[in-house]
Amino acid sequence: MTQSVGIKDVARAAGVSVGTVSNVINRPETVATETRARVLSAIDRLGYVRSESARQLRAGRSRIMGLLVLDMGNPFFVDVARGAERAAREAGLGVMVCNSAQSVGEEAEYLSLFAEQRVRGVLLTPTDATGRNIAAFRRHNIPFVLVDRVAEGASECSVSVDDVAGGALAVRHLVDAGHRSIAYVSGPPGLNQVRDRRTGALNALREAGLGPDVLRELPTERLDVAAGRDAGARLLGLADRPTAVFCANDLLALGVLQAMYAAGVGVPDDLAIVGYDDIEFAAAAAVPLTSVRQPAVTMGALAAELLLEETGTREGAARAHEHRRVVLQPELVVRSSTLPGR
Repeated sequence: MTQSVGIKDVARAAGVSVGTVSNVINRPETVATETRARVLSAIDRLGYVRSESARQLRAGRSRIMGLLVLDMGNPFFVDVARGAERAAREAGLGVMVCNSAQSVGEEAEYLSLFAEQRVRGVLLTPTDATGRNIAAFRRHNIPFVLVDRVAEGASECSVSVDDVAGGALAVRHLVDAGHRSIAYVSGPPGLNQVRDRRTGALNALREAGLGPDVLRELPTERLDVAAGRDAGARLLGLADRPTAVFCANDLLALGVLQAMYAAGVGVPDDLAIVGYDDIEFAAAAAVPLTSVRQPAVTMGALAAELLLEETGTREGAARAHEHRRVVLQPELVVRSSTLPGR
């Protein structure tokens, strides 16, 4: 096994002290040009790479930001990660992206990993509805920002989208198109986003003078295409099948669309479908999906900026930081999966 090259090896090869090598790496302007060139040549020749973990231990400050999301298989969270990574990179930080897979246990394990790695801070989309995982993580005094979830207290920042407004947009659109029997494929009921979108849907029905019985909820265990196909099969089995369906995200909507296509049910002629998130695949589906758009990249970037401010990564930012809740507004994007008038 090849032995790793250390700073002492570089010093020996360049004929200088360990302190001089350290200065070349960390404060090159303090070292004479000829000496600096000799050390850099030795570094290149030996293939030396400095130990970032050792540097972090000495400094007590990591250059890594943690990001823990519900499902990296969902393009929405990929876009959130893109926004966060862009902001972190501009500040000289990297991002450790982890996937809780909507599992409370995996969420707890990753939060423990972030604490062990002494990350600079964490961007978190919580899975645990009880808040126990967050409460345990707070003991480590590592700053965190909630993403796609509104902070309930004043002890942390959050960046989210108004999901109540988003649910209302979706169902108001269906009601305006003439639908009076609507299914809500909702995903796990423990998720705040799922509940808020349902609240918005019911608000839209009430505004239209319709009762809550117009909305029939079909919960699913997960927020993925397979769960959407399963919900679609349940819809097909209903004697009084709704004329429209609102799905808690686009992956569920794509699964419902697949189930309808396989059964020969026309979309939107026999069933109108509205999704949520407006991921790239929504527009590229066999029947392009009407969807409620969330500014995912912006959400990730804003959350990262709040964390950079809180951790003092931005010059003088920590002194001026105040916890705040940023709530972005959704937008309805109408495509072929719904009819403008029915």
